[in-house]
Amino acid sequence: MIGDVDTWHRLAALLPSDQAREFNDCWAIGEQEAGLSLLVSGLLGNGVVIGETVRAELSVLAETWGEREALTPRIRRCRGDDRPASAVTLIEQDDVLVSGGTALADRSLAGLVLVPWIRCTRCGQVLMRVHTREEGSGLSSPAELYAITTSDRAAVARLFPADSAGEAFTSLLQSCDQPPAVADATGLAR
Repeated sequence: MIGDVDTWHRLAALLPSDQAREFNDCWAIGEQEAGLSLLVSGLLGNGVVIGETVRAELSVLAETWGEREALTPRIRRCRGDDRPASAVTLIEQDDVLVSGGTALADRSLAGLVLVPWIRCTRCGQVLMRVHTREEGSGLSSPAELYAITTSDRAAVARLFPADSAGEAFTSLLQSCDQPPAVADATGLAR
């Protein structure tokens, strides 16, 4: 994402001014985790309508600050704008896992587990979180890597280190070679 602080302030604008100020104060004092919880609570409590790209941005910020697992159920409940022309969609599902050794041509991921996270709705590429399997079938937390796969998920187009969720998301948005869908007079993408 183009800069966490810029994204933070842009997201603050979705909230009423008093809540936005409290949310921005969290950034200023280094309490991003608390701020994200305030933001999601404010979005839900005020019935703020958000697009799928904003929903994905929230998930990426939550991942960056170690709050994705705690906030994802609430992020999913945020009121959507139901517009079909969103650039990306949050596809995160806890029960959909892909074995890195069998699903991807990149053998450096053998033995790892890829979790589909965010899909580009234009070209179909998928941003995945890459984890190791821990004892008891759990997955490592946080992710070990991030991968952008081809639309058929047969190959990795790009890999990112563990601390690069925002960079991987920005790459997904910027690397798409398909034009954005344009809504016609009925509001449907064409």
